[in-house]
Amino acid sequence: MKNAEIRELSTNELLERVNAEVAAYEMKVINHSITPSENPAQIRQQRRMIARMKTELRQRELNNK
Repeated sequence: MKNAEIRELSTNELLERVNAEVAAYEMKVINHSITPSENPAQIRQQRRMIARMKTELRQRELNNK
């Protein structure tokens, strides 16, 4: 998902996506610690995607004040 696509989401949708991505990220980390995954770069990509979404949420919060 690109930054432009993130900006198009409503705040509620974005919050739901962040929560879902965090849950999926935590599962990937746990699964990777038990059995190393074939592509550990996916963990980093997912972490960065979560950061992008949280950054957009924070920007919206600051703009509304």
